[in-house]
Amino acid sequence: MTVPDAEIGKKSTEAGEDLLTTGAIARYCEVSTNAVKKWIRRSDLPAFRTPGGHFRISREAFRSFLERHGMPISSAFFSPRAARVLIADDEPIVRELVRELVLSSTPDRVEVETAEDGYDALLKVGDFKPDLLILDLKMPRMDGFEACRSIRSNPHTAHIRIVAMTGFAGAGNRERILAAGAHTCFDKTLPIGPFQDLVRLLLASDQQPAPTGPSAR
Repeated sequence: MTVPDAEIGKKSTEAGEDLLTTGAIARYCEVSTNAVKKWIRRSDLPAFRTPGGHFRISREAFRSFLERHGMPISSAFFSPRAARVLIADDEPIVRELVRELVLSSTPDRVEVETAEDGYDALLKVGDFKPDLLILDLKMPRMDGFEACRSIRSNPHTAHIRIVAMTGFAGAGNRERILAAGAHTCFDKTLPIGPFQDLVRLLLASDQQPAPTGPSAR
């Protein structure tokens, strides 16, 4: 019996298997994403499709692919500890979009968790221990401003890098969230290139860079 791609992906996620995007593999191998998709279509690189239609490849399947073709294997890339990103937004569509942007922004290991509001984000900060928090400003129960201040005031979470997002206009929102401790604030239209560049920089750096990037409008 053939197991649907979505069911394979669900089982892989439930088992905690580390999954890669075609973009991450393309950057690792320094090829185009179309080249990666060709490897998948000719069954040289095992993959499955998510319910949204995106290819996902397990890290072990990718490692086996590299070994078969005599390609370099980076010990850092296959190290046990993955970077962790928490996405807090009350809109499911936005959470999924940002998840895809994060996963495709870097070839390095990334684990992504999501939260539905600021209160949920604080709970998951304690359990998931993210390296980077992508935080919506306007959410029910607890907004991004309060969540950010709470994270910065706790010595156990103050090190977390925070990128804020906003979809509502308002004078001083960027200044308020920067004062609360966020690294920067993006408009929710998400300028993809700068956003992914910043995610890549923050996940690769041991030190939090000085605030920069597009301001919220």
